[in-house]
Amino acid sequence: MPRRVLSYNQMVVDALSDEAVNRLFHALADSTRRDILRRAAAGELSVSRLAEAYPMSFAAVQKHVAVLEAAGLVFKVRRGREQLVSTAPDAVDQAHRALDALAEAWEGRLNRMSDLLRQDTPGNGPR
Repeated sequence: MPRRVLSYNQMVVDALSDEAVNRLFHALADSTRRDILRRAAAGELSVSRLAEAYPMSFAAVQKHVAVLEAAGLVFKVRRGREQLVSTAPDAVDQAHRALDALAEAWEGRLNRMSDLLRQDTPGNGPR
């Protein structure tokens, strides 16, 4: 039986469902969540410590952290009374792979359109 060769785009699609990719990009679409992700990547921070950095309520920061957690970008660990937020090790890499897959798909589309336009220019004639 011949071995199936997967393109990079297919591997990312297989690894992440459309729903997971949607959650990922939704989480990264907000500047506060991107900043929380950046801070968590620098080291574990409690949700209350994170909340001190933003001009919003503690509950609003908790909601931002929950969106990041649902997307798999961060995880929380309870230590005593605090919940510490850390960046999930593979999360940012997953986002990078998903963006690369989208770029590859669009690059392929643009290349095909470019080929069609070259074929359609005067002097080339239809094929």
